[in-house]
Amino acid sequence: MDRYAVFGNPIGHSKSPFIHQQFALQTAEPISYEAILAPVEGFADSWQHFINAGGKGANVTMPFKEQAFALAQVRSEGALQAGAVNTLYFNDAGQIVGDNTDGVGLLHDLQRLGVVLAEAKVLIIGAGGATRGIVGPLLKAGVGQIVIANRTQAKAEAIAANFNAKVSAAALTDIPMLPYQFVINATSSGLTGQRPEFDSVHLAHCQLAYDMLYGASPTAFLIWCQQQGVQNTADGLGMLVGQAAAAFALFRGKQPDLAPVLAQLKAQLAL
Repeated sequence: MDRYAVFGNPIGHSKSPFIHQQFALQTAEPISYEAILAPVEGFADSWQHFINAGGKGANVTMPFKEQAFALAQVRSEGALQAGAVNTLYFNDAGQIVGDNTDGVGLLHDLQRLGVVLAEAKVLIIGAGGATRGIVGPLLKAGVGQIVIANRTQAKAEAIAANFNAKVSAAALTDIPMLPYQFVINATSSGLTGQRPEFDSVHLAHCQLAYDMLYGASPTAFLIWCQQQGVQNTADGLGMLVGQAAAAFALFRGKQPDLAPVLAQLKAQLAL
């Protein structure tokens, strides 16, 4: 039985073992999948120990995505654009391949939600690793314009500089007045019950407000968007399942069905 894992710190909350076990049952793939708590400064050693014990590949969550990027010997286009890796596996030559499936996961979920991205204007709040992982895939999906807004504008500018003129940066207090169809919260503000502070005028044309975090109840950002009249909101649970499915396909060469696993996770959160 081939071994896979997810590395993080903390990691006890991770849904990845459940998700991949469900994918394995669907596809009749004989794998095991576990959560591994790695020391903050010891990811590379933990990875090597896992591989020495027969590990075939892994997912990587915070705070190890940049360390995984450095560890990879071959990097996908998505990983290079993001400067971060959330999936590690081996190619036929035995090299460590690093990929980033976060953006693919987001697109899977937006497709599930019936979102039309062609020529859309997108506002992304936050300029961390989560944002770096989704800008490239959104451009590939055909969006017309992306504005990255962040409390520290320089961080947003550093991300925008990696892409074409469709991507620009702004401070949270100086967001360009555009008819944004989609607003994505890529900050971790919801972890503390907060929301990013920006003017509600930018929600006037919003067709979908999306928070990359998820939980048993809506985040403060999504509640605020609903209060401002946004009709459609969604959290990042579907993105989580989507990025896991893309990783599973890299591991095993089979594309699992996302819908039943997403339904099971929603039911678990509702308990």
